[in-house]
Amino acid sequence: MTATTVQTSKRATGFVMARSLLRNQLAVVALGVLALIVAAALLAPLIAPHDPNAQDLLVRLRPPAWLAGGDAAHLLGTDQLGRDVLSRVIYGSRVSLLVGASAALLAGVIGAAAGLVAGFRGGWLDRVLMRVADVQLAFPSILLALAIVGFLGSGLWYVILVLGFTGWVAYARVVRSEVLSLRTREFITEARAIGVRDLTIMRRHLLPNVMAPLATIGTLHVAAAVVAESSLSYLGLGVPKEIVTWGAMLSDGQLYLGTSWWVAVFPGLALMLTSLSINVTGDALRDVADPKAYRR
Repeated sequence: MTATTVQTSKRATGFVMARSLLRNQLAVVALGVLALIVAAALLAPLIAPHDPNAQDLLVRLRPPAWLAGGDAAHLLGTDQLGRDVLSRVIYGSRVSLLVGASAALLAGVIGAAAGLVAGFRGGWLDRVLMRVADVQLAFPSILLALAIVGFLGSGLWYVILVLGFTGWVAYARVVRSEVLSLRTREFITEARAIGVRDLTIMRRHLLPNVMAPLATIGTLHVAAAVVAESSLSYLGLGVPKEIVTWGAMLSDGQLYLGTSWWVAVFPGLALMLTSLSINVTGDALRDVADPKAYRR
């Protein structure tokens, strides 16, 4: 089997996977919710009714518009400083999605490179990379992230770098496993026999064949990074306070749960819906990527 034949087969499989994904009603709903959240993040300056950081103590802790004492100008109410909760939830989605997507991309690049090299070259390099991965797995990711952020300090790009560098192991292990099964295939041995460089083989022949599992892991990692960023912001170790995040909103609203529940509940619901929709999409991608699914 030639590389061209394999790549053509992969494209045909991609169409089958997309059709199977659209047949999953739960996945379609999750994709719809995720699309709305992404659209809200991209269009935040246009659809947010107020400046998310604008304070007005005269309307502090106003309930949502449908409750007694609510104000139609603040549909989801206001927080302890009179800031509009709806606007802050909308703007908070921008940070969460940016951190989640960027951290997953960074971890995917590092993990894919490590997995390709370890699986294809083998030997001492494989052993060293996998032992480094094992050592990192021995530490809980959130504790490792807390330690690094606490040392480096808070900042949006610091959070992205930390979550990216602490999440590469899953990508590396899966890619390595796939490459170990692919490197003995005919199109790889033929490419090596005619003198194709190892870097070219990894880039042109191996990488396209591991993109499906990479996409699945990446989708799930986005959700994990969104939750991790919110956890760091909740503890005051994430992005600076002047940047609106769901984690910081939860931290600010925890003192008012008994009297002004909306301050913490709505960012919590936004975080839950985002992570849930991403996880459902990732699970659906994992199911349709299973070769056994096409034998039914």
